[in-house]
Amino acid sequence: MKRKLTSLWLAGCVAVAGCSKKEEPAVPEDSPAQPSRPPQGTIPREGEAAANPPVHVVVPADGGTATGQAQPAPGDANGSGTAQAGTIGSNGSGTAQAGGAGSGTAQAGTTGNGTSEETPPAPPPATAADLPPENPKHREWTAGNIELKRRPSLPVTLRSVRAGQHADYDRVVFEFDGEQLPGYQLEYVDKPIVQCGSGDETPVAGQGWLQVRLTPARGHDDKGQATVAQREMKPKLPVIQELERICDFEAEVTWVLGNKSPNKYRVMELKGPTRLVVDVQH
Repeated sequence: MKRKLTSLWLAGCVAVAGCSKKEEPAVPEDSPAQPSRPPQGTIPREGEAAANPPVHVVVPADGGTATGQAQPAPGDANGSGTAQAGTIGSNGSGTAQAGGAGSGTAQAGTTGNGTSEETPPAPPPATAADLPPENPKHREWTAGNIELKRRPSLPVTLRSVRAGQHADYDRVVFEFDGEQLPGYQLEYVDKPIVQCGSGDETPVAGQGWLQVRLTPARGHDDKGQATVAQREMKPKLPVIQELERICDFEAEVTWVLGNKSPNKYRVMELKGPTRLVVDVQH
């Protein structure tokens, strides 16, 4: 009797255990195997993120994303986007901050025409405003100041200085290279007469010192050799007793006419060759 009750009790336990067991859903045979661990190179999750399971995205072999077609990277071969990295375009026409076809502005590299930044610019050509004509009033006798400003592209080279006597006046001729005269300023000055470079006082004969300042001009060639050999002349004329060059520096040439007295003078411009003439009355 006891064995029968024991058998019935065991059968009931088996039946109860079988009823409480749940069946696992069937897994399709073509389903991809789930990874047992994160892919290689995955950064471990820390803090609150460790409580959430990592999501592993499978990238298709055609280069797209898991949600659709692959997106083209900016700055690609067609140069339509903004390049984030790369080299500047070879034409150098614009600025490429980075990479791509260089359709923007170039911040680095040489310019497209290959011009060096160190090349000094050529002097601008002189205009009519820079080269005014002779003032006819300067041919009138005066004891005051005479001035005419000119700005040629380059300093004009003085080639010779000579003096001679005429019936009513003594004449000094300043001859230049080319067809253009420099600007000039004439005035009687007081002593001391000084050299512009050293500041040394220079004695000049006479009692009236007519200063002739020429600018932009030079009295030397490209090698630094003086183009007027004599820097001091004593022509022994009725009025002009001495001529002294006191400056040839920074595009300025200055001569002083040592006159017997501060007589009236006039200035004329002559061509063929290019000359500036100064006459001093007897």
